[in-house]
Amino acid sequence: MARLHAKRKGRSGSTRPFLKANPKWVVAEKEDLEATILRLHQEGLSAAAIGTRLRDGLGVPNVRLATGRSVTEILRSKGAKIAIPDDLVGLIRRATNLQTHLKDHGKDLSNKRGLQLIESKIRRLSRYYKEHGVLPESWQYSSKDTELQVK
Repeated sequence: MARLHAKRKGRSGSTRPFLKANPKWVVAEKEDLEATILRLHQEGLSAAAIGTRLRDGLGVPNVRLATGRSVTEILRSKGAKIAIPDDLVGLIRRATNLQTHLKDHGKDLSNKRGLQLIESKIRRLSRYYKEHGVLPESWQYSSKDTELQVK
């Protein structure tokens, strides 16, 4: 995939091997995994952190293959409230970090431009999530309130 705000090509990366079934060496049961996912969410972990914890701690390489559903689908079916999606939270954290950097280094023009690009990504992604009903229509990104939106 190409870069969004540059004329360069995208980053290269490894791809996960294509598997259609859960590996035989995974011993965790579906009900146990769902209970563990709910417990980890109640501890305050994000969906990505839950997947990492299951991979490293329980040896579950892919939650979707083990349970038939993704981590967020399991959390929604159990009634857990997910306020802001993980990708939007990551972008807001990056914007917050750049804002604190720019308070100390006001003449750092390249990072000021980077902040503008990140904030435009936040606005585009929030528009997408509002159209698909993930975020409420009243949700608004504000650069002044970013510390309050992301813990």
